[in-house]
Amino acid sequence: MSISSLKGGVGKTSVTLGLASAALAAGIPTLVVDLDPHADASTGLGVEPNGENDIGHLLKNARRADIAAAAVPSPWAGRSGAAADGQTPVLDVAVGGAFSGIYDRPDLKLRNLRRLHTVLSRQNRYELVLIDCPPSLNGLTRMAWTASHRVLLVAEPSLFSVAGTERTLRALELFRKEFVQGLQTAGVVANRFRESSAEQRFRLEEMRTMFGDALLSPVLPDQANWQQIQGAAYAVHQWPGDAARQSAARFDELLHGLADPASAGVR
Repeated sequence: MSISSLKGGVGKTSVTLGLASAALAAGIPTLVVDLDPHADASTGLGVEPNGENDIGHLLKNARRADIAAAAVPSPWAGRSGAAADGQTPVLDVAVGGAFSGIYDRPDLKLRNLRRLHTVLSRQNRYELVLIDCPPSLNGLTRMAWTASHRVLLVAEPSLFSVAGTERTLRALELFRKEFVQGLQTAGVVANRFRESSAEQRFRLEEMRTMFGDALLSPVLPDQANWQQIQGAAYAVHQWPGDAARQSAARFDELLHGLADPASAGVR
């Protein structure tokens, strides 16, 4: 599943990390592919760029790449303790880096668009793959969409973000028709919502009207200590305090709805 937004600053990577945290807590073997050259997801997962094993080099050598062997375990998994079967839950990272930027151009041909699909098609270690995309519709995002079964869109309840999400849905529909007929839209997540803001309350209602059942539940509120959690490279499920527990519960609900679309609804 690709996590996408064509507008920066809406918390796309934060949603990726929250879902990864929920998957780890649920014991789902998960791989996070950090396709953004800024590598913020790798940093948040406690993993540093590691030279020629980063995702850019794996894409360059797609036919020979072994992503399960090259992926780096997140320290989050070590902090989670053993699962019921005595095994440490799996949360690995295909580490991001600037090298992947060579593919982030608008004129990428189909052969190159399929590189990530080729890399991922040979793995059988992970039940869930989350792809953190750059905030653009250049080659890397389209490469992620080509490799994905579904695309999850992240938006803030703000004028430009809502308009950008509507444009992204149109772009996704065109991409589906031209390249990947089976690609599905997982839905739209409203992120960083502030109940105290009349403007954001208005925009959230606008999102409900515009996106209908595609707007997922729950809405994710703006969390004051989110930067602290990410700065410490911790999973939200592993952070103390009521705010973190409430946030973790929302990501559990979101992940459950994505795994079982029939249970997802608009709130």
